Amino acid sequence: MNTDTVQDQLESLTISPINVNIKRLPRLTDYLPNLRKYTNPLQNNSFYHHLDDDGFYISHSDIILRQIVFDFSGNFPTNSPHLAYHRAGPRKEILFNPKQVHAAIVTCGGLCPGLNTVIRELVVGLWELYGVREIFGIKAGYRGFYSSDPIRLDPKLVHNWHKRGGTALESSRGGFDLEKIINAIETRGFNQVYIIGGDGTLRGAVKIFNELHRRKLNVAVVGIPKTVDNDVGVIDRSFGFQTAVEMAQHAISAAHVEAESAPNGIGLVKLMGRHSGHITLDATLSSCDVDCCLIPENDFYLEGKGGLFEFLTQRLKENGHAVIVVAEGAGQNIIPRTDLQKQEKDESGNPVFLDVGAWLNSEIKKWWERDHKGELFTIKYIDPTYMIRAVTANATDNLYCTLLAHSAIHGIMAGYTGFVTGPINGNYAYIPMDEVADSKSPVGTKDHKWNWVRSVTAQPDFQRA
Repeated sequence: MNTDTVQDQLESLTISPINVNIKRLPRLTDYLPNLRKYTNPLQNNSFYHHLDDDGFYISHSDIILRQIVFDFSGNFPTNSPHLAYHRAGPRKEILFNPKQVHAAIVTCGGLCPGLNTVIRELVVGLWELYGVREIFGIKAGYRGFYSSDPIRLDPKLVHNWHKRGGTALESSRGGFDLEKIINAIETRGFNQVYIIGGDGTLRGAVKIFNELHRRKLNVAVVGIPKTVDNDVGVIDRSFGFQTAVEMAQHAISAAHVEAESAPNGIGLVKLMGRHSGHITLDATLSSCDVDCCLIPENDFYLEGKGGLFEFLTQRLKENGHAVIVVAEGAGQNIIPRTDLQKQEKDESGNPVFLDVGAWLNSEIKKWWERDHKGELFTIKYIDPTYMIRAVTANATDNLYCTLLAHSAIHGIMAGYTGFVTGPINGNYAYIPMDEVADSKSPVGTKDHKWNWVRSVTAQPDFQRA
């Protein structure tokens, strides 16, 4: 069958209604059925168009499909259920009286560009959109609920926070004590809790939601996924990621200049990415200066045919220099560990990663001294990790943070709880929190993007014969 015939058939294709499985969102009325409903105050806000027929308010039937790409050459799967999520945005009716809202905002885990923007927009959105006046920041992560007094937040205080890196509320890992956190929430009268953090933080948020549900407390919880590594599942991407890729260009460019300016020069850059190599991959593709991209999803080895050293020998022979970019989680299976290092955990219970950049730097030096003794050689190792994650968000991430914050506010005011907000196929959605907490987004080493990396760098696939 020729292409024109297939095209004609596709243009005339009629798809019967598909079977949609909408992921159910927890709501306060699930266990507090008699909560009073209120008209959304945006109804009386002169800055917003809110006519019933103009689509301003989101209905409960407004959904976003998880999968939007299909192959029509076979049988279109109309009978099997297609996963869908509720669309984020303002609802006409809400379950909170804004004058009675006591909101708490907490940031947990490592730093990430955009944290202060999210905090700022939560405060400004609650204040300006819904008229909430009792907004508090929890300092130093989860432990701040029970170890220190919250700080009162208002638009004037947070006015310039989006221009600062880090988090003005401070952050930390660990410190999760469910009983103390729930007691503090109840004692201080918080009825909306905004939790900004990565997968470990979100797993803690799930426990908080479940305990609030068990105690039948009128407290709604929303998670805003944060990981500069972009390894959160379900959503399109996490905030701060694009800024991180942009900043990584500076390190790669410096490594390239150093390598190009020396005989047999090698530039080695370590980037963030404990379990996924998204930053390393995107930085490689966007820089066009990288000769080898090493990520956690693709094992590599040093010695022998098809190994890194053989590749470097050939690349230095051809070009006189080379640039290697490695994600922090790559190569952990080949770095020698002591028995103590095998057992070591961080405050969140994660295995402590060894420094693959420093190890690779040392191994390359040993290799050159062993196999190319007497020849000129230079290697420059650059680790920009803390420079990247501590910067302010770029324009794209700042806009993204604003939309995330406002989506979270609209959802929680509507009475949803135990959910996460984020973009799915470019549209902001509400996703059950436990689904996001338990999901990952690794680099697909069999997809077109990774093949593109291989073709651009001409690096080996590191698959032993």
